[in-house]
Amino acid sequence: MNHRIERLIPLLPEDVDGVLITSPCNRYYFTGMRSTEGVLLVTREASYALMDFRYIEAARRTIQNCQVILQESLRRQLGELVKKHGIRRLALETSYQTVGEMNRFGAMLPGVQLLTDDRVDRAILELRRIKDDREIGCIRAAQRITDRAFTNILEFIAPGRTEREVAAELEHLMRQGGAERTSFDTICVAGPNSSLPHGVPGDRPIQAGDFLTMDFGCVVEGYCSDMTRTVAVGHVTEEMERIYSLVLEAQLAALAKAAPGVPCREVDAAARDLIYQAGYEGCFGHGTGHSLGLEIHEEPRFSPAADALCTPGIVMSVEPGIYLEGRFGCRIEDIVLITDKGAEDLTHSPKKLLVL
Repeated sequence: MNHRIERLIPLLPEDVDGVLITSPCNRYYFTGMRSTEGVLLVTREASYALMDFRYIEAARRTIQNCQVILQESLRRQLGELVKKHGIRRLALETSYQTVGEMNRFGAMLPGVQLLTDDRVDRAILELRRIKDDREIGCIRAAQRITDRAFTNILEFIAPGRTEREVAAELEHLMRQGGAERTSFDTICVAGPNSSLPHGVPGDRPIQAGDFLTMDFGCVVEGYCSDMTRTVAVGHVTEEMERIYSLVLEAQLAALAKAAPGVPCREVDAAARDLIYQAGYEGCFGHGTGHSLGLEIHEEPRFSPAADALCTPGIVMSVEPGIYLEGRFGCRIEDIVLITDKGAEDLTHSPKKLLVL
């Protein structure tokens, strides 16, 4: 992991003497050590991981090429390290630190200018954007568990089950399959609730004639998976079939468009134009997809406003949907790896309309 610290140092702007990393996801990215607390100080000459007693033994076993220090007095220890390396300008993670945390470190380091611009923050996120083989392997493993959970949940879904019961069973199946935890709060919404893109599972029983939308994922070695499937229970109307077919057509169009060098907004347009031209403008109000990795939502995005290009090594979701307020909704989502030649779909669950 510590080669990542070596890659970060040359990216520090000339007027920046070091960076203070406190977010759990970035600490893990650079050290390979997962913890709820800790501070990573990266300077041009050396790097230091300050960990409290709860994590120090594991840190000494895990973290390499970075000096591990038992955190006793963070104020004193940071002050000594800053003085040792002559640090005058120290960058913070502006995407993660609160104003309160910034003020706390400002009080600890009165002689140091804490930089709140996003130059170093953007450099870190750029490093994280492109996944290496190990990261891709973790995402593949998480998605395999997620696919298996979908296969198994189909036997559980039945009229009378509540949304909350199906969500809980999905999470149990993923844990049973080897997941560390869920990637996010599982979405499981049926009937009129399925028109809520990020609806919360409740106690409404699933009924015959419902669409049931399940958006779920899990974590393996810190890395997320994500998928959505919409299934029908009992029977469907012609309108439901038509909308499902349109969403699937839009998703397949976006998947076909995703390739290295293609602007992300064009991937979004491939799905959005089909949906809007079919008369459903205003019924697809979110982006077509997002990157994922250590966090479930990373950059870049597939959206109308996206400036980025598809780049080999990024993992993206592709998830168009149509939502008819108060009636029903439908979303289909896979995750794909952008490769040198195109896009590899990492999701292997069937996408034909299933009527259970």
